[in-house]
Amino acid sequence: MAGTFQGKVALVTGAGLGLGKASALAFAREGARVVVADIDAKNGQQTVDMIKKSGGEALFIKTDVSQAADVEAMVKKTVETYGGLDCAHNNVGIEEIPEPLTEGTEENFYRIVDVDLKGIWLCLKYEIIFMEKHGGGSIVNTSSIAGLIGAPLQAIYTACKYGVNGLTRSAAGDYAKAGIRVNSICPAGMKGTGFYNRMLAAQPGMAEAVKEIVPLGRDAEPEEVAEAVLWLCSDAASYVTGITMPVDGGFTIT
Repeated sequence: MAGTFQGKVALVTGAGLGLGKASALAFAREGARVVVADIDAKNGQQTVDMIKKSGGEALFIKTDVSQAADVEAMVKKTVETYGGLDCAHNNVGIEEIPEPLTEGTEENFYRIVDVDLKGIWLCLKYEIIFMEKHGGGSIVNTSSIAGLIGAPLQAIYTACKYGVNGLTRSAAGDYAKAGIRVNSICPAGMKGTGFYNRMLAAQPGMAEAVKEIVPLGRDAEPEEVAEAVLWLCSDAASYVTGITMPVDGGFTIT
């Protein structure tokens, strides 16, 4: 895929760590000018520095995706700086500490929904507003295998990830004629991400269980999942929209 995104502008949220970082670095490797958005300025700037060190072009924008003003400003700054927006990877998400549904609180419900569902909706809204007026584009939302089969003791997180897949399908249908493709990916566990490390800590034995329940027998590297994002954003996937793609080592086969 060398040079696949030459001359293109890619926006990645949650790009300070994990999958978002891997996605931002991959877009840059393929020639895109990359906007790195994250609420964590230190890690976000480190991603930008890595891109620039390798000869790429990148900009950091501090963004809280649960706030409409932040998301609108993020898209506006992207367009002002680079003159457009061709691809977006909406990747911010927070986990739910496993607990029975009956023990959940309204505070925790809204905390998770604000980021994991509202945040994706806001990103879609402002990205599409621009893309619809300027010839289209491609958007990939990060969902989860929890949005396909459910996650035990994580009812709120699961509901949000099903919601992300619903937003993806609805937006894909509504804006296809505007030349905008919208897809989602559904990863399983990924090595080295803060999210998954915390899940491992909360569920002892999970790392060993992965070897038994994932047909490929291991967790994903973030870079592997990022390749799926790039493919969906590329012209190679020009006839693909509205899908929820598992990137899960075969976890959802059965």
